[in-house]
Amino acid sequence: MKPYDIIIIGAGPIGLACGIEAQRRGMTHLILEKGCLVNSIFHFPTNMTFFSTSEHLEIGGVPFISLGDKPTRREALEYYRRVVLHWQLNLHTYECVHNVTGSFPDFQVHTNRALYQCRAVIVATGYYDQPNRLHVPGEDLPKVRHYYDEPHPYAFQKIAVIGAGNSAVDVALETYRRGAQVTMIVREPTLKSSIKYWVKPDIENRIREGCIRAYFNSKVVEIRERDILIQTPEGMLTLENDFVLAMTGYHPDYTFLGKLGIAFTEDAGREPVYCPRTMESNRAGIFLAGVVCGGMETHKWTIENARHHAPKIFDYLQSILQ
Repeated sequence: MKPYDIIIIGAGPIGLACGIEAQRRGMTHLILEKGCLVNSIFHFPTNMTFFSTSEHLEIGGVPFISLGDKPTRREALEYYRRVVLHWQLNLHTYECVHNVTGSFPDFQVHTNRALYQCRAVIVATGYYDQPNRLHVPGEDLPKVRHYYDEPHPYAFQKIAVIGAGNSAVDVALETYRRGAQVTMIVREPTLKSSIKYWVKPDIENRIREGCIRAYFNSKVVEIRERDILIQTPEGMLTLENDFVLAMTGYHPDYTFLGKLGIAFTEDAGREPVYCPRTMESNRAGIFLAGVVCGGMETHKWTIENARHHAPKIFDYLQSILQ
């Protein structure tokens, strides 16, 4: 088989944006995704609403029409499916990349199904598959969840929500309104300043009223079948508990990136090493795109500002692949 000009790992919005750039510039491409199309968005909470408005989530010039000011998860899934059809992107879902061997401009991409050849590789794998663990006894109990789908399963249960960001706040409010007894456990002295402005007064009022209990400057030290042990400024406290929803964030798959030979910064952010002008990593011919570029700083890149990675990459690719 003739080698592809470019293979893109990850079929999230930024991976699709890279495929669109390949189409626009007459380059052959293949997008490989280990899950379903826009797999991370599919696994967002069922009733999630985006922070950005629809025009800021658009890619490839395809209009994103939503019923409200801010689109929903369901609308986004439909939109990105239409983008794939409109641009006739070459996409393989449920095909997992295991490794990339070779060197520029002759790479071999190994998957669970086949071996492909290409001239360059773009890694757009995001971070949502790798939750930040608590590293406490009992974290592997079935009652502990690092992902949240919908509030119904937690009705009338005693819930501990761990975290200080938008995800934790959304979970606390939704489960509270389904009859759960909700306790928030926050390591910081306050909730994060990035809480959505239309949600912030709601959660603050619920905490102030005592409808939702909140322990600040606190952390979970052990999870047990029927309770949890938390360290608070006033000392150790045992709380009855049915479920722990750890909304503690996520990080890139450093094992996979390391296997590809990509280096990381040595600070707490652990950002993959890349050139901001071209998005090329330390391994020649392998490029990074999307939120994976932020490392542990997962708030740094979003669909809205990472869409522009694709033209940067392909401007440079056109100059080196001619």
